[in-house]
Amino acid sequence: MSKFTSSTLTAVFSATVALSMPSASHAADNVHLMLDWIPTGDYAPYYAGIASGIYQRNGIELRISKGNGSGDTLSKVAGGAADIGMADISALFTARQRSSVPLKMIGAVYAHSPHSLFVRKDSGITTFTGLEGKKIGITPGNSHRLYFPAVAAAAKTDPNKIEWVTVDGSAMGPLLISGKVDAIPSYSTNFYYQNKQAQRAGKELAFLPFVEAGFAIYSLAFHTTEASVKNRPEMLKNFMKATTESWEAARDNPQATCEAHVKAIPQVDLDDCLGSLKATLGFIFTDHAKQAGVGGITTERLNKTYEVVAQSQNLDPKLDPATAVDMSFLPPKK
Repeated sequence: MSKFTSSTLTAVFSATVALSMPSASHAADNVHLMLDWIPTGDYAPYYAGIASGIYQRNGIELRISKGNGSGDTLSKVAGGAADIGMADISALFTARQRSSVPLKMIGAVYAHSPHSLFVRKDSGITTFTGLEGKKIGITPGNSHRLYFPAVAAAAKTDPNKIEWVTVDGSAMGPLLISGKVDAIPSYSTNFYYQNKQAQRAGKELAFLPFVEAGFAIYSLAFHTTEASVKNRPEMLKNFMKATTESWEAARDNPQATCEAHVKAIPQVDLDDCLGSLKATLGFIFTDHAKQAGVGGITTERLNKTYEVVAQSQNLDPKLDPATAVDMSFLPPKK
């Protein structure tokens, strides 16, 4: 852990911001990033990147707002409510085919899927088998729902006999802990803090990772409109460069990163942030990333990802998934 104090951290951030302010001759681009979820510690690199001046140094004046599931975020980006959105790539493939949404993926966040179901240990649920009749909380367009038919098929569970309850993202944890739903979908990166909340209520959680059903696929990614791809390429390059630098800064100093995040989002506990951030970085800096570059993709895994999504969502299996991505805005592979 870093030995930075809050005062030291503030001084470092202030000095960095002062050195990194864009010149008057080249004003920073105002960019609105919409998350796919509430701002837990998973997203600490972006808030810390703002605080430390990384985005400003790269010509980006970044504003962040919370999301309410991948589908909702993509709808808002397509409608112009945000410039860039974080959402699962499955939601992108589905929206492009079913609604002709003019969006493209510009960078991967997670090199493989952290999709999971969270359950209470006292529920008796230990596998994806036998979930018929159970209540599972879900947000609109949630990528877990898109993938679940394939998971259910592998477990010989009938997904049509599961009761899906649409809820707000911030209410999912409390609903599970209180027993009003039997399971909630969540990235495994959120398990640390969700389980702490459950323990305060005298409960214990467990999680069932989708990867056990063979989901070595891309998931969370950055997306933007085709209009931005065409008309704002420098902004997108600057954003992805700054984001990569923010990931690296978070890896090198998670303590400082989470201190900055908690300052911006006081409702997030520092320890919770560190637990989530550690798990998140494990999905960004992977052996796959060494091959494809951080934020990058390979044709093989992209095709496998689309195959899984197309099968579970009855999409056109012959479509080339490369038409839904533009990776030209990533910084050169190190």
